[in-house]
Amino acid sequence: MENIKIIRSRRKTVSLQIRQDASLEVRAPFYMLEKEIMDFLHDKSSWIEKNRQKVLERQEKIKKLKPLTAEEIKELAKKAALVIPEKAAYFAKKIGVDYGRITIRCQKSRWGSCSGKGNLNFNCLLMLVPEDVLDYVIVHELCHRKEMNHSAVFWKEVAGILPDYKKQVIWLKENGGDIIAGMIMDRKP
Repeated sequence: MENIKIIRSRRKTVSLQIRQDASLEVRAPFYMLEKEIMDFLHDKSSWIEKNRQKVLERQEKIKKLKPLTAEEIKELAKKAALVIPEKAAYFAKKIGVDYGRITIRCQKSRWGSCSGKGNLNFNCLLMLVPEDVLDYVIVHELCHRKEMNHSAVFWKEVAGILPDYKKQVIWLKENGGDIIAGMIMDRKP
């Protein structure tokens, strides 16, 4: 196998991750022998190949996407600044929470976040997702005003507002990364 990075630590188990560049990252305990790691990789070779293939296919799909211009991103941010606060106010009332300020950014890895002080941050690229997915992200962050974790209690809060929220989670997992990666590609001047 090629393109393997082994990271040793105090962990007790081995984990595998296929990176965005299709390389393999293996995290293993300090005491694990190199041969044991290679045997483990051999046992997981079909999983590794299947998931590497998914990453390579995603890379090809992203190459075909047209990146947004700085002007288009600015327009998405303006639109988000109008749409998201209105929706946040509506859902906050339904959930029974308050919040601080709302900030709109163009982020490379997050759709939204909620700070300990109750400030909400949202990605302007949410203007490119279906409305039910946008609603889910807003509800998700507002539910953190009650539970600052992803416990069963947190998910129960989300389900209380959006009973079918799992559909939106699946949509984001299947499509969200492509939107972010394809729209914020490194541009050559």
